[in-house]
Amino acid sequence: EFDKAYFNSYAHVGIHEEMIKDHVRTNTYRDAIFHHQSLIEGKVVVDVGCGTGILSIFCAQAGAKRVYAVDASDIAVQANEVVKANNLSDKVIVLHGRVEDVEIDEEVDVIISEWMGYMLLYESMLGSVITARDRWLKHGGLILPSNATLYMAPVTHPDRYRESIEFWRNVYGIDMSAMLPLAKQCAFEEPSVETISGENVLTWPHVVKHVDCYTITIDELESVTTTYKFRSMMRAPFHGFAFWFDVEFGGPARSQRKKRTNPNEALVLSTAPEDPPTHWQQTLIYFYDPIDVEQDQLIEGSATLTQSKENRRFMNINLRYSSGGRSFVK
Repeated sequence: EFDKAYFNSYAHVGIHEEMIKDHVRTNTYRDAIFHHQSLIEGKVVVDVGCGTGILSIFCAQAGAKRVYAVDASDIAVQANEVVKANNLSDKVIVLHGRVEDVEIDEEVDVIISEWMGYMLLYESMLGSVITARDRWLKHGGLILPSNATLYMAPVTHPDRYRESIEFWRNVYGIDMSAMLPLAKQCAFEEPSVETISGENVLTWPHVVKHVDCYTITIDELESVTTTYKFRSMMRAPFHGFAFWFDVEFGGPARSQRKKRTNPNEALVLSTAPEDPPTHWQQTLIYFYDPIDVEQDQLIEGSATLTQSKENRRFMNINLRYSSGGRSFVK
């Protein structure tokens, strides 16, 4: 039932329009496909969660022999019409169904997918990419993107706190501070997807999870735990943590180690605060009350991201943090 609701949400054209109009996302994928054209030309490709079929068509334009465009959402019906309209029905085969259920009667050379959700793993299709890899990918085949990294860092954001909270202290000359507890709960109880800048970030980021798409298992996605230690680079109110990710479009599995020693060779799609904005923005977890930190003050703790037992596409977050001799759990 949860999967049905998830796939139904992707039948709406608005969500695809937002993703396609994200030029950082779409251009980086197209660049990556043509960057690896020698590994795609004349080869068999599967596009996991093809949506409107745009990445499948890019692969066909790059000379793929055959592309299996798989999507469980009803958008697959439109994707098939788009393929026909571009005279690519002989190359792009749209399969309407889940990767776990559809049949492909040959091994594939390439898997491409835009699987990343907010905070990388929320509503993520990575499990479907792993399933496709284990079912169909040839040994030494190519997966795009090849790697992903989730980061976190402490942030200060006085403007956001002022707009959502301080506002209630004086409303048209009336003291409405009785609203503050409810306002904090409504504004900050759940993670917030918004855009911040590098100026909001108090420290260098910490790697929460590195994902190697060639080796990661479905079991690894059930729970991710990291411990961190930050030192604030400035004196400021510490309002919470920001999370963001990047993905790398490296070569096939056998050349991964070589690639990683020189990341400049690989194309990267980044959602970091200092990079051009994307539709993923950043994910912010705010505290109900900020903590004043001094320059070089230690901020330490742990973060655990767990797939929800009720719906594996959702995520429970447990954040433990301490600074200045005080400890908290969110």
